[in-house]
Amino acid sequence: MLRGSLSLGRCYRAARAALRPLHTVYQTAELPETHQMLRDTCREFAEKELQPIAAELDQKHRFPQDQVRQMGQMGLLAVDVPEELGGAGLDYLAYSIGVEEISRGCASTGVIMSVNNSLYLGPILKHGSEEQKRQWISPFCSGDKIGCFALSEPGNGSDAGAASTTAKLDGEEWVLNGTKSWITNAWDASAAVVLATTDKSLKHKGISAFLVEMPTPGLSLGKKEDKLGIRASSTANLIFEDCRIPRKNLLGQPGMGFKIAMQTLDAGRIGIASQALGIGQAAIDCAVDYAEKRLAFGAPISKLQAIQFKLADMALALESARLLTWRAAMLKDNKKTFSKEAAMAKLAASEAATQISHQAIQILGGMGYVTDMPAERHYRDARITEIYEGTSEIQRLVIANQLLKEYRS
Repeated sequence: MLRGSLSLGRCYRAARAALRPLHTVYQTAELPETHQMLRDTCREFAEKELQPIAAELDQKHRFPQDQVRQMGQMGLLAVDVPEELGGAGLDYLAYSIGVEEISRGCASTGVIMSVNNSLYLGPILKHGSEEQKRQWISPFCSGDKIGCFALSEPGNGSDAGAASTTAKLDGEEWVLNGTKSWITNAWDASAAVVLATTDKSLKHKGISAFLVEMPTPGLSLGKKEDKLGIRASSTANLIFEDCRIPRKNLLGQPGMGFKIAMQTLDAGRIGIASQALGIGQAAIDCAVDYAEKRLAFGAPISKLQAIQFKLADMALALESARLLTWRAAMLKDNKKTFSKEAAMAKLAASEAATQISHQAIQILGGMGYVTDMPAERHYRDARITEIYEGTSEIQRLVIANQLLKEYRS
């Protein structure tokens, strides 16, 4: 455990002036002091608490409970939540930097952090009533509880508007029926934001969002999925069978669910881009360390032009994606439109992480293919970043649609 004050709110209060007014996109070539302090703190934590156990967590599919609690104490599970609700009171750029550094140590822990911040707390912070914020946000900031987000279903894939899960009002209760699939944090969550259809005749305008306590009668969990990567985070179905929740658990207004989901995914893509950056950086770290130590023909292979070209391409792809990700985060902080930029960041970072981890294995050769080295884990972890929060194909559609809309206007 790191020594000293670990609360981000306390640790960075002295430097908070750097956030007022909010940073202007690309105003400076360096991060504000607040964010540099955050990065250093998260990096130290990841190197001491996550990196040494990441392989074991992956092999045993073990949820990092102790480390998640420590992250809660640091403020990392509620980075942009106001301090009065129990969060760190920082901004989305800080959140992006934090997710990257945590993911650099352990990608599974990075996605646990991302889901709680972006997908669970995010929509409640934006659309919840004051009573809902106190009930569903404050207890989920400390690390004792985490949340999840239930949008995907077995048959709808990337079509978020095709929700077959239903919610019907019965007196003072909503009755939920249906199945949500691929839900990250499912087995470890204490609550979920659930999207369900309340009026089928309105199609996507008939979808609403609900807050569901876990466990609760009528809600059961499917089996834990045995995944290619991010194996320390739990993924499972949520199965609703006449699950009754209070009427007051409606998030926002009836029919706002699709809008809430799309806004949530926009913000979530910044988190997944940041996770991909962390995976890519970890893969570069592994490749450079090996290239400097591995001798061929009496010299480190890092002196070979072929290796240097690979390292240069890896660094270029990662840094380009990082700048796109920070730009999307800063646009969000400045309350500007950021849908296109978030899609660009997620697309660039996820594809960079996949390509970088592939090249890292090439540099390591046979050692990159065995579990004695972390390169193969980075390769497996990177692949999911091109799928969840919208596949790479969906990101391209978002980018193209936004681009065309800008030209037409």
